[in-house]
Amino acid sequence: MRTLASFAGAAILCATLPAQAADITVKVRAISAKGVGKQIGTLRAVDTKKGLRIVPRLSGLTPGAHGFHVHQNPRCGSRGAGTTRGAGLAAGGHFDPGKAGHHMGPGGKGHLGDLPALMADAKGNARKPVLAPRLKVADLWGRAIVIHAGGDNYADKPKALGGGGARVACATIVKAKRRAKKKM
Repeated sequence: MRTLASFAGAAILCATLPAQAADITVKVRAISAKGVGKQIGTLRAVDTKKGLRIVPRLSGLTPGAHGFHVHQNPRCGSRGAGTTRGAGLAAGGHFDPGKAGHHMGPGGKGHLGDLPALMADAKGNARKPVLAPRLKVADLWGRAIVIHAGGDNYADKPKALGGGGARVACATIVKAKRRAKKKM
């Protein structure tokens, strides 16, 4: 009887505790056609009931709005497909597992990787969190997050992919590899 009461008490305690939300922090680095540069800050991503909350702690951006997207590959280098080179091209295109093929913003039915625009203040610091309602931390593993030079109109016209322009910063999201324990 005592064991049953202990089990019931433990079950009630577990049922009242909140489920632990997934939470990661990644380093963001400046990028150019020459490759990956210095760290400019971090992004913290946390699962919430309303979607993925991304908290930037960035500096060195130009003031104003910046296109902000999850990209397909977990790389930030300048080597794209074939011989193509340019800032962050190794990240590939926007994360689009549903093969929507178009850009419609974070609440639309386009690329899953479309995030709300990132805002940098007059000093080039980005601190305002954004919410991506269709994403979870689990969607970020094996991907990159890219920040573009300009804003994002969440459409493919008049310019493709929201018109954000050049890729200026990037973070890779990869799980750390476990090291095998050496036998002695």
